[in-house]
Amino acid sequence: MIRRRTLASAAVLLTGALLTSCSSDTPPDAPAAAGESRSSGGDEPSKFFQQAEYERQLSLAEETPKGPAGKPWEQMLEPEMTDTAQYKKKGSGGVHLCFSNAGVFNPWRQVGLKNMKAEVKLHEEISDFTVLDAQGKDDKQISDIQELAGNKDCDALIVSPNTTATLTPAVKEACGKLPVIVFDRGVETDCAVTFVNPIGGYGYGAVAADFLVDEVKPEGKVLALRISPGVDVLETRWSAAKLAFDKSELDVVDVKFTDGDPARTKSIVADAISRHGSIDGVWMDSGATAVAAVEAFEDAGVDVPPITGEDQQDFLQAWKDKKLTAIAPTYPTFQWRTPVIAALRVLKGQEVPKEWKLPQPTVTQDNLDEYLKDGMPPLHYAMCGCQKLPGFPEDWGGRK
Repeated sequence: MIRRRTLASAAVLLTGALLTSCSSDTPPDAPAAAGESRSSGGDEPSKFFQQAEYERQLSLAEETPKGPAGKPWEQMLEPEMTDTAQYKKKGSGGVHLCFSNAGVFNPWRQVGLKNMKAEVKLHEEISDFTVLDAQGKDDKQISDIQELAGNKDCDALIVSPNTTATLTPAVKEACGKLPVIVFDRGVETDCAVTFVNPIGGYGYGAVAADFLVDEVKPEGKVLALRISPGVDVLETRWSAAKLAFDKSELDVVDVKFTDGDPARTKSIVADAISRHGSIDGVWMDSGATAVAAVEAFEDAGVDVPPITGEDQQDFLQAWKDKKLTAIAPTYPTFQWRTPVIAALRVLKGQEVPKEWKLPQPTVTQDNLDEYLKDGMPPLHYAMCGCQKLPGFPEDWGGRK
């Protein structure tokens, strides 16, 4: 039974996904040598922690979103609407949307782009959709944004920034030429007409930690597995979890960085079991290596304790097949649909939220079967909101 905050979460996924789909310009520490693991310095306060934002996200997780039921990509949390009359498209020609993408360098972003392209197909008024892929390179994305913003055929520009500070000047320059919609990761300017993003890392970390506080016996030993330091959304996930654990009777015996490597994850879990005798719960700031953690317990011949993961198909399948006690906070890929919807509303002169905060549903035992889909590939993200989109499931690598 989850005590509270059952709507929250966020997740970027796999090592590449986490290090490059999170909004941070701070490089991680050097990875450990092969076979080693790094301690997190988990008792040190994170420079990323902001009390007001922490409280805001936990409050948002309790709110009922506004918008059509069953369509979380169109819903809004506490929206403050902004007028867009100045951007209303003149004339009767079709809409040309342009998109500067940080890249498709991990499964999370690959699923997301498929969602976006399918959303575009739903709108007959979109005559052209131009996508430039920055391949995870700031300098290329700066050039891409300049090219698209200088293209008089582009009616609106959607941007998913590769990094935050470095892309800010390019986005600011583009804002002076056409309406800009930023999503997924932010920039250090509010010039965009709207910024689309889910609740955030604090919500994700709190949901996962609260689950373990509920499921693990008092004084139980918890292993915290993190991907890498210095990435803001991951730091906020851990900050929220640490606050929850500090208030509980649980004993966080290890906080280790896995670098998103399944083999390293297995080694860390095996070492923790050996040194502490048992592990009673596992908290993860991303679910990309959750299956590897599960396998490590099985290899050691011990029961898998309560564990947190994400909405990747492989983890959901393991959860059901092995009858795990688990939860999966999400960084939902359905958010890739929202910028297209936002851009069309802006070009019609309709109001949109200045910050379009989306809900972050959580996969629980009660709704696991809703998100676990037969025939989907292991790295598919279930919170895609794509099940009724044209081309599903084949275009997402699945089969009917």
